[in-house]
Amino acid sequence: MARSQPGSAFDPWRYRADTTVTGIDLAGYQVEACDGGIGKVDQASHAVNSSYLVVDTGPWFFGRRVMLPAGTVNHVDHNKRKVHVDRSKDQIRAAPEYDETADTDPAYRDKLGGYYGDTYSAIPPGTARER
Repeated sequence: MARSQPGSAFDPWRYRADTTVTGIDLAGYQVEACDGGIGKVDQASHAVNSSYLVVDTGPWFFGRRVMLPAGTVNHVDHNKRKVHVDRSKDQIRAAPEYDETADTDPAYRDKLGGYYGDTYSAIPPGTARER
């Protein structure tokens, strides 16, 4: 599948080529949705064709953790230690609930990838509102 670039198909489980995450531990980075902060990265996977972030939303979701496929990452600001994703808070809130016991289950990953694929809208990188 192609990477998430304008006019191409959305690949939920790969970081975009221009996100500069290779070899970087993103744990502890703040996560910004296109309409504001949602929490911090609890863990990050860089597995080939299977990358994702687990985000601790803290009080925003009453302590809930969410799994964001790598393809939702729009860009990373390493100086500010922020990961910007191209989804809104409401889209993330409405995502299938994170199940840490099923994060490698193909059915769960298909459901989560499908959800984020359905909410993909070829937003050009760099258009997320920065704070």
